[in-house]
Amino acid sequence: MRRQGFAKDEKAKNFRGAIRRLLAYLGAEKFVIIVTAILMVASTVMAVLAPRILGIATDEIFSGLMLMGQNAGGINFVRIGEILLIMLVLHSLNIIFNYAQGYVMAGVSMRVTYRLRAELSEKIHRLPLKYYDKNAHGDVLSRITNDVDTLANTLSSGLSQALMSAVHIIGTIIMMLTISPILTLVALLTLPISAVCTGIVVKMSQKYFKAQQADLGKLNGHIEEMFTAHAIVKAFNGEKKSVEAFDTYNNALYSASWRANFFSGMMMPIVGFISNLGYVAIVVIGGALTLNGAMTIGGIQAFIQYTRQLGHPIAQLAGVASVFQQTAAAAERVFDFLSEEEEDRETFFEKKVSPPIPGRMGEQSDFRRTTSPLFKKTALGGVEFCDVCFGYEDDVLVIKNFTASVRPGQKIAIVGHTGAGKTTIVKLLMRFYDVNSGCISVDGKNITDYNRNELRQHFGMVLQDTWLFSGTIEQNIRYGKLDASDEEIKNAARAAQAHHFIRALPDGYGMQINEEADNISAGQKQLLTIARTILANPDILILDEATSNVDTRTEIQIQRAMDNLMQGRTSFIIAHRLSTIRSADLILVMKDGDIAEQGTHDELIAAGGVYENLYHSQFDAA
Repeated sequence: MRRQGFAKDEKAKNFRGAIRRLLAYLGAEKFVIIVTAILMVASTVMAVLAPRILGIATDEIFSGLMLMGQNAGGINFVRIGEILLIMLVLHSLNIIFNYAQGYVMAGVSMRVTYRLRAELSEKIHRLPLKYYDKNAHGDVLSRITNDVDTLANTLSSGLSQALMSAVHIIGTIIMMLTISPILTLVALLTLPISAVCTGIVVKMSQKYFKAQQADLGKLNGHIEEMFTAHAIVKAFNGEKKSVEAFDTYNNALYSASWRANFFSGMMMPIVGFISNLGYVAIVVIGGALTLNGAMTIGGIQAFIQYTRQLGHPIAQLAGVASVFQQTAAAAERVFDFLSEEEEDRETFFEKKVSPPIPGRMGEQSDFRRTTSPLFKKTALGGVEFCDVCFGYEDDVLVIKNFTASVRPGQKIAIVGHTGAGKTTIVKLLMRFYDVNSGCISVDGKNITDYNRNELRQHFGMVLQDTWLFSGTIEQNIRYGKLDASDEEIKNAARAAQAHHFIRALPDGYGMQINEEADNISAGQKQLLTIARTILANPDILILDEATSNVDTRTEIQIQRAMDNLMQGRTSFIIAHRLSTIRSADLILVMKDGDIAEQGTHDELIAAGGVYENLYHSQFDAA
């Protein structure tokens, strides 16, 4: 069972570490963030000055009314107009500075998330296959899409809102102190109470936000798997089971999300209630101070406004706290992925050089630069297996003391029952996995001494499970050699017996293969992958049931092309149809992860052992 995200009750492994790493990414934008902070301070200054000036206007009106009652004057409307003009300027500047900081912070968010997605993309290629064997593809996609989107939203709005709220609180407290230190003390008494309540709610909701992100990854994994295999689901009437599994994941996500949002939603009402209690106390005490002449009407009016202003950013911080919990959960999942153990750090991502062109070797492979790249012979390709042991799990060996010697240019067939370890040998040869013990050498050099990219350029693979990219037929074939000419592509297609059917398709080589590659037949897809391998012109061929998805007539045609291609080139053929490997130079018969027999077809038939039983069982069954 593949692991699809975190369990609901799993604790955060390194919660603070994830936040520190996220802040480290922001460190590259420190100068821009300083500019943003200056804009925030300017915007806050405009906002916190407004109530104070409005209080002056209130005092001016009140004084005018008192003079009118004493028939000693009236309201100074010119002064009121000047104050209103100042208020207009303050609010206009507040809007401008607020927009500017939001715009700048959005740029910071996009650049940081761009870097994260770029690193995640590179990480995908650096992870060993065993990681993908144990983790759902949908969960990996969820980390790259949903979790990074969560970080982007927080950086673009949540972070700026938190900083703005913090600056606003400081500015508001300073203005409150200038009006009445006593009332300010009363107002500040509510802050520790709010902080304690917020901390309790944050602690309660944190685990549910973690579960929410994990369950979202599980749901995405299921959807991705069902969408990819929708034809199989329909063929086996698995719709009901698929819907039931979806409901299970969806209900788990609903439950975690509901609890997370319920607890986080409690923050603002709790903080608002506590703020209102402080507001009532301020009104009573402020009224008494006004009656005693210690404060003016405008002063108490401004202070009440500041009290309300103080409650708003505190409530915002409480709301942002819940967002930060979800962000921390997403950040931890992203950085956990980035921290996964990699293959040896030897790829072009680390060396910062241009990626190699598929289909080209090093300097020793100059034959590829000739004008006729197809079916050229090479003296490279000697392979040695020496006491190779390997297991996907350390305590369960799949390959046991495997030893074999392959000379350059030999055609080696690997046969055996399902699960005997045939495909595993090929994966070890390509260094998709490293051996537990023993060694594998290519041309006398241990494959662990090769750069993986360099090693894999020696090989061309045609697998039973075909894979084509969304794009044209021409682009899919050219993937074997990116700088190939149109004529080379057509020659490769002719050699793979694919040219004829390609010409009959709409748009020919320019036909677009859709994302699922289901607008051409399985046999046609196999022919295109063979053409791609022929174009790559490798030193060593690996054919894993390469003709299993084509009809008998096409299989004969492909076999002829493959025989020509394999001339003078080392070839490993994994076959279940034993009739296709009768001409092999050496047949390795595998059983329980080791070589049970080896020899030519005639030698193994004459020996009357495992191979002879396999061979005759196929024809007897037919």
